[in-house]
Amino acid sequence: MTGSPSERLPIGSDADLARVRRRVRQAAAGVGFGLVQQTKLITAASELARNALVHGGGGHVELTRLTDGARRGLRLSFVDTGPGIRDVELALTDGYTSAGGLGLGLSGARRLVQEFSLDSRPGRGTTVTITDWAAGLPSPRTGTP
Repeated sequence: MTGSPSERLPIGSDADLARVRRRVRQAAAGVGFGLVQQTKLITAASELARNALVHGGGGHVELTRLTDGARRGLRLSFVDTGPGIRDVELALTDGYTSAGGLGLGLSGARRLVQEFSLDSRPGRGTTVTITDWAAGLPSPRTGTP
């Protein structure tokens, strides 16, 4: 698997969140994601970028285009230097919220993508990395209808 040089986007304001969503949409379309898959990835990216801003005090996302043979994908790493997550397992539980929200940010993002990893230590910030691969084209029909 190879990756292109990463593109780094700041996350420090609501305007940055909009730029992250727009850039992820462009990159996903560029590597061949269908509309539904683009929407899922943008939703996950939006949740993770907002978490970095609200809970981590801001940070950045690194967007990397991936190639693995004929497969094309995107890896997004959301990095902040905030307080970190004390109980990662609890934070990944559906319904858990530390800020009065719906409790679907981390767990919801994890369900929307193919690969998800979270590295967090209290006092050292959090990095959440998601990877998604463009779905292949449907196989052609054979036989007669």
